[in-house]
Amino acid sequence: MADDRRIALLRGINLGSTNRIAMADLRALLSEDLGLADVRTLLQSGNAVFTSDAAPAALERDVADAIAARLGLEVPVVVRTRDELAAVVALNPLGDVADEPKRYQVSFLAGDPDPEAVAALEAADLAPERVAVHGREVYAWHADGIQRSPLARLITDKRLGTVATARNWNTVTKLLELADGG
Repeated sequence: MADDRRIALLRGINLGSTNRIAMADLRALLSEDLGLADVRTLLQSGNAVFTSDAAPAALERDVADAIAARLGLEVPVVVRTRDELAAVVALNPLGDVADEPKRYQVSFLAGDPDPEAVAALEAADLAPERVAVHGREVYAWHADGIQRSPLARLITDKRLGTVATARNWNTVTKLLELADGG
């Protein structure tokens, strides 16, 4: 069952009064409109886990299109398989320094990042902040918090050349637990 679990990460919903989506509505959209099974959500920030054998890229389009059609919102969506998310957690390249999970983020990218942007990001001297880019994930340690982080301002769609949505380490690990039936 684990190999057909998918995790959808919606970007920019329920932040203040913009792009409001009730999680009950999201669950209904995923199960009723798209026919996905075993739909569960985590928190109010657009994290859904479900069963599907569809490819993540197809699900990204389908979920975004369904949200636009049913709710009238243009929301970027990034999807990972359960195994891809497990690999993100297992890698944990900044675990030796990231001692506060709320300040440790993973940005999930919809596509491959621009190689020049990755090189510039990795070369930036932002100590004590740290960054590690592995494939379509950017791990970021924001030692002094995220709001005033110079590093956070460098991890953007425009710079990376693809959609990015970030989750803190607590959320990443809880999503894996949820995908595993927890």
